[in-house]
Amino acid sequence: MSGTAKDTRTPKRVFVKTYGCQMNVYDTERMVEALGADGYAETQVLDDADVVLLNTCHIREKAAEKVYSELGRIRDVKERRAGAGHDTIVAVAGCVAQAEGREIVTRQPAVDLVIGPQSTHRLSALIKDVATKAPVDPFGTPRALVETEFPDDDKFRHLPERRPARATAAFLTVQEGCDKFCTFCVVPYTRGAEYSRPVAQIIAEAQRMVDNGVREITLLGQNVNGYHGEGSGGRATSLAGLITELAGIAALERIRYTTSHPRDMTDDLFAVHASEPKLMPYLHLPVQSGADRILAAMNRKHTAADYLALVGRIRDARPDIALSTDFIVGFPGETDAEFEATLDIVRRVHFAQAYSFKYSARPGTPAASLGDQVPEEIKSARLQRLQDLLNSQSTTFNESCIGKVFPVLFEKQGRRAGQLIGRSPYLQSVFADADQSVLGRIVQVRISAALPHSLSGQILAA
Repeated sequence: MSGTAKDTRTPKRVFVKTYGCQMNVYDTERMVEALGADGYAETQVLDDADVVLLNTCHIREKAAEKVYSELGRIRDVKERRAGAGHDTIVAVAGCVAQAEGREIVTRQPAVDLVIGPQSTHRLSALIKDVATKAPVDPFGTPRALVETEFPDDDKFRHLPERRPARATAAFLTVQEGCDKFCTFCVVPYTRGAEYSRPVAQIIAEAQRMVDNGVREITLLGQNVNGYHGEGSGGRATSLAGLITELAGIAALERIRYTTSHPRDMTDDLFAVHASEPKLMPYLHLPVQSGADRILAAMNRKHTAADYLALVGRIRDARPDIALSTDFIVGFPGETDAEFEATLDIVRRVHFAQAYSFKYSARPGTPAASLGDQVPEEIKSARLQRLQDLLNSQSTTFNESCIGKVFPVLFEKQGRRAGQLIGRSPYLQSVFADADQSVLGRIVQVRISAALPHSLSGQILAA
């Protein structure tokens, strides 16, 4: 029989679970793409996986403990598969990996590989090392590989080209790390110093994404508005300049960015919000507290008045803009009056959306060693009051949309037949009855109802 024999081997399978921020989602996509280039197929069934990858978040203690709980379940699966003659490699990536390193293996010996977020481009090679020549201790027991150094090389240059998109909206990391050193935050220690990708590299990746069906791109960075990547002629380009260049991609219809720091809201960024229609009228600008003493203790380097001035400027530039933010309640030493100052800034700004959390001490951060920790029951009571106010503002904003016509980018099927889900310019989920042909397109929708976290409406005739 002539011809080449067909390869009928079952592909290796990887099970992936992602915790935390949008940047972790992006990192996971890139790692899965790299593994795909190495012959792995993604599986949703843990028991089928040859490799289990957890991409982790270390922002709050609860997020880290969820990882260890999940590792206990994975250990049982690994033992069960070993009994059936199948090897399973367990890898922990992301910020918990970077922060805790070998401690992860000490707490859970089932882990074979610990890899920090700056080394994700080496994942495939390290998995091969684990599978073929993992180092052994003097007693002959395989040791886990721990890769948490900050390499000098640019990891993005080593990642494969983006594979065809599975959605019409996607994330694109343009900046990593942070130099602000807020006293509550682990990011400078887990993601390292600020690094901005070159403009040409970003434009090329964005073009490939658009060629594969993406119509909306969200630019990601721990401090994204501090972006200063190398542009034409070797000159530094600001985030506003990058947005302007991306807007030149014809089939790219929407641009967003997150997360911003108030100290890096620049004149040209206000200007591009006013002039660029592809930049959506939505800004996530964390304030964290409304009390100046707490902001100083957090090392935020802005006051409540500074923040309110920025809000005024962005609303002058783009009157229809919607604002979202982050709050931390119960920071060490926060008094009742200082918490009331936080409620006051909420009432003055009127946020469309917000994320609020109880302060969680992260090991190694300056705030973790502060005295005067706020009792847990007080933090919980303050958080409830804050969230009640924020939820009422979000509801008011959604209700103000009733009767308006929005361009909606439809992304996926809804919960019932004939229903689709899209996104408004303000990032709200929008439900509407529509034909499948609408998926991946922006169409006009008249909003008829507002739910706590979404809108519904009717598609208008073309």
